[in-house]
Amino acid sequence: MASTTTSTITPLSLSSSSTTLIDASKAPPPRHHSQCGVSLPPVPAAAHSLTRLTKTTAYCRKFARNIVAMATGEAPAEVVATAETPEIVKTIQQAWEKIEDKYAVTSLAVAGGVALWGSAGMISAIDRLPLVPGVLELVGIGYTGWFAYQNLLNKPDREALIEKIKNTYKDIIGTS
Repeated sequence: MASTTTSTITPLSLSSSSTTLIDASKAPPPRHHSQCGVSLPPVPAAAHSLTRLTKTTAYCRKFARNIVAMATGEAPAEVVATAETPEIVKTIQQAWEKIEDKYAVTSLAVAGGVALWGSAGMISAIDRLPLVPGVLELVGIGYTGWFAYQNLLNKPDREALIEKIKNTYKDIIGTS
């Protein structure tokens, strides 16, 4: 009972559209039919795996292109496209550079964010109470009417309000 095994060499080819190796000698697997004559339809190839492969390949090529560009001293395309910053970003950067105590400003900003988050939660909780939102809306409408009557109805009152706003602005900003 001696059996002889023969080794065969199967040629491999490199597809030009992909970087995967394809065994040229293998044919697709044959369909197996069941004994009773009914067969299941073949499972369709996963289309999303091809899309994922295409995205991955495109990302790798883009990554390799950027590495080559950095090695030659050129800037990648994304860096060139985003090289110009908007005017507001420049203004913010200049204001940040002028600040002496950056730790205090950062702490105040974080505390302000936490306070805003907490007050939003509190307002949300109050808004879920049965009669409170309607009562608060009436209070707001009443105060708006009172403020308009006291400060906006007559010309001297309007001028006094404008002057008060300008003085408050000068106190906050300061005169430079």
